Amino acid sequence: MAQMLTGRKPIIEALKSGKPIERIGILQGIRGGIIDEIRRLAEERGVTLTEIDRQTFRQLAVDATTQGVIAFIPVRPTADLDQILVVLGERNATGFLLILDQIEDPQNLGALVRTAECAGVQCVIIPKHHAASITGSVVKASAGATEHIPITEVTNIVTTIQRLKEAGFWIVGLAAEGEKMYDEPDYRVPVVLVVGNEGHGIRRLVKEHCDHLIRIPLFGKVGSLNVSVAGALGMYEVVRQREHQPRGDGRS
Repeated sequence: MAQMLTGRKPIIEALKSGKPIERIGILQGIRGGIIDEIRRLAEERGVTLTEIDRQTFRQLAVDATTQGVIAFIPVRPTADLDQILVVLGERNATGFLLILDQIEDPQNLGALVRTAECAGVQCVIIPKHHAASITGSVVKASAGATEHIPITEVTNIVTTIQRLKEAGFWIVGLAAEGEKMYDEPDYRVPVVLVVGNEGHGIRRLVKEHCDHLIRIPLFGKVGSLNVSVAGALGMYEVVRQREHQPRGDGRS
């Protein structure tokens, strides 16, 4: 079983990542620039690449934003969270994980995964149900970042949070009613940032299991930030503290 990946940048990233690719199709007659780079990388990796006439291409990919190239990739297996925790322990690394609680829009999910990869998040955790999954659209929206960061699907977010607390993580949730500003908690310890649904935010039971609820200040007339923007601010506050300050105990 394979899923279709579209767009030049995501396909380049998939080729560079070494992840399995079944085959690549390029719209007949396209040459130059990044298309030549795709051809070169595909040849290096031994990936079958064919030119496709315009009519056949349109039958395969109705999305007008394919940029003339499509790839078929096996459905990616999800990461093993327990194994990730073992690896972090072996490396003596300060954990930084992201939980996305029922993000529904593939564009938002892709944008959050892209930011997470850039910010050094070690694993993105998403629910198996009632949320967007890692589809070709998400891969494209992430600019290929999904190929470089572990992503795991879990049945129960609350149970997962409890497991992470036992492993020594502090759980910080982004919520409009948060009692702290987003830069107040100490992020220099193992931390999980929780970002909620575009409409109703983090679910009640998930909030109850957070150690801190944080908010981002708003000074305009619009009542909230886009979820991917809010998540990016939260993630890069973790980066800022860890880059410039010694490690704390997480209790601020």
